[in-house]
Amino acid sequence: MKVTRPMLAAVAVLMLAGCGSGGDESAVPETASGSLEQLAAEVKCTPDMQTDADEIRQALCKNTGGKFVLATFATDRGQREWLNGAKDYGGYYLVGRKWVAVGAEKTVTALQSTLGGTMEEGSAHMNPGGSHNNSGSHHG
Repeated sequence: MKVTRPMLAAVAVLMLAGCGSGGDESAVPETASGSLEQLAAEVKCTPDMQTDADEIRQALCKNTGGKFVLATFATDRGQREWLNGAKDYGGYYLVGRKWVAVGAEKTVTALQSTLGGTMEEGSAHMNPGGSHNNSGSHHG
């Protein structure tokens, strides 16, 4: 895996911001990898495909934890570009290598216990109340 400066910057920002569950980081498993279908099977959902293109595959999923969107990407750059645009709409994002799960905070936190990954949060402007982005350190 080629580590790029934007990836390192994103990791550094998340670490400095103190994002995450606030719990024991060792409780998060190693980040899962695989196809959209393999990731969906890991979290016990049958994906309802919405987009099936070379660059992105996206499906609606539902399991005992709730409803969420699961997306896989052909490239790291494609994933980051999608995330940068999507996060303007708020929400909670569980990010792995070339995949993203999007849903309510409770749902995404539950997915993290199976898939691993890093929690990211969308814009505070679209996530009023309950967002740690409202701490005054938000730049936008």
